[in-house]
Amino acid sequence: MQIDCYLSPECGSEDALRENIYRALAIERIEAEVKFHKTTAERAQAMGLTGSPAVFIDGKQLQPQDSTGFS
Repeated sequence: MQIDCYLSPECGSEDALRENIYRALAIERIEAEVKFHKTTAERAQAMGLTGSPAVFIDGKQLQPQDSTGFS
């Protein structure tokens, strides 16, 4: 499993996101490659990201849903 997390440099959720992902993986006994990417608003827009953090599992966006803007 591949988990990619995209965050704006100002995103205050990174620590909690890391903790939650690693805790969930441990509880479920799932091995995954987890990557955290800091990205600019311009790059996020080019990628079609709709929020920060944006979380993808195996290339499919999990979060956010029905959100606009990247901050």
